Amino acid sequence: MPVFDRSEWGHLAVTGGDRLRFLQGLTTINVTALAPGGHAWGAILSPKGRVLTVIEATLEAGDAERVLLHCEPSLVEKTVAILERYAVMDDVVTTPVTLTAHKQWSTPAEAWTAPMVLAPPPGPVASAAEEEIARVEAGLLRYGQDVDEDAFPFETTLTTYLDYGKGCYVGQEPVFRVHAQGQGARTLRGLRIDGDGPVSRGAGVKHADRDKAGTVTSAVVSPRLGSIAMAYLHRTVWAPGNTVEVEGRVATIVELPFAS
Repeated sequence: MPVFDRSEWGHLAVTGGDRLRFLQGLTTINVTALAPGGHAWGAILSPKGRVLTVIEATLEAGDAERVLLHCEPSLVEKTVAILERYAVMDDVVTTPVTLTAHKQWSTPAEAWTAPMVLAPPPGPVASAAEEEIARVEAGLLRYGQDVDEDAFPFETTLTTYLDYGKGCYVGQEPVFRVHAQGQGARTLRGLRIDGDGPVSRGAGVKHADRDKAGTVTSAVVSPRLGSIAMAYLHRTVWAPGNTVEVEGRVATIVELPFAS
């Protein structure tokens, strides 16, 4: 089972008497439903429902005094700023902390359920290239590439982890409105691409009925799956099993994560 080092990721300790209530009302994660040792993926949204930052929360089993938030290194400063901006009248303090941490998963789907293990990696860790392949296979999002402030969470692989029963939080209203209506205008899907080599990030996706059907956000060559990519696709073409064209190559649409 590959080992993915997370020691260089951003780790934020959220402390204070209001920490659970505060995070419950700010993030898409149902923080109060987490059991000790539990974790969940989510986001902090703008009031208009757009994704400001992608986070993973961990409720440490042996520490009832803090909630850990994990994010890509590039998102630390932005995430801290958002948390501090909203913590006006709350007993909440956010502190970046240094942790030795890793993750392990053996299938793409397990990448979303694998906990953040707060311990040194048990052996050699995956290279950057190996981790990028595993990330795309799993549909894990890279901020600024697969998701940004123009995206709604329901357009991304975060849609599976939206809790529509958790109550109010910032950006909830537009998210719930689209959920009630049935679907958005686009969604992030996987592409299984014929031929050798990766396609280009930013490449346009064409469909027989729609010339501008979508855009590739990430692309790799997987030893198991061949040339694969993630792409935003228009709702008229996004059904799994449909075929599209990317840089002159035929591609089949699949759901994310990619099947094992």
